[in-house]
Amino acid sequence: MSVKFQYNKTSLQLLEKQLKIRKRTLPIIKSKESALRVEVKKCKDDLSGLNAELERSIVRYDSMFALWNEFDRTLVSVKDVNLSVRKIAGTRIPVLDGVDFEVREFSLFSQPKWYCDGIDILKNLARAAILCEFTQAKLALLEKARKKTTQKVNLFEKVQIPGYEDAIRKIKRFMEDEENLSKSSQKILKQLLEQREQQKMHSES
Repeated sequence: MSVKFQYNKTSLQLLEKQLKIRKRTLPIIKSKESALRVEVKKCKDDLSGLNAELERSIVRYDSMFALWNEFDRTLVSVKDVNLSVRKIAGTRIPVLDGVDFEVREFSLFSQPKWYCDGIDILKNLARAAILCEFTQAKLALLEKARKKTTQKVNLFEKVQIPGYEDAIRKIKRFMEDEENLSKSSQKILKQLLEQREQQKMHSES
């Protein structure tokens, strides 16, 4: 990283301040990255389980395939999907609180007995499908946040902190050289003045 700086104390103090901020922030970002990694893994495991559950619901649906021709699919519909938001490692993530269904009234006497089971199967199938879609979207958000945090960790750790440290070293080395040069100049000047003084004393005597 190319850090813009000047060879003076003000620039040195500014860089030291920026370096201190980054060194203090780095462990926090690393902790966030670690927490997000855990959440991503957990979400992947959840999604795997939900996909298996959805598959089981589809199998149950297929097992009654012959009967579905008699079933009125308009009886069940999704009324509402309830969402809330919570923070995971500082990242706002939506949470699925539940799915509300609307079931139209029908006569239990004029319809087959298995209709109630059919309604439950359709509800479970829809709930499982919505939960899978939702978890997939949640996983995408978590992975995006994790990737962004990892990039920030790498930026601080591999680019900015070494860049600031290098710039600080250069300024300190320059200032030390300048101080040594100043001391050497003063020493030479003092020697010259002493020589002139001695020459003056000799000429007067």
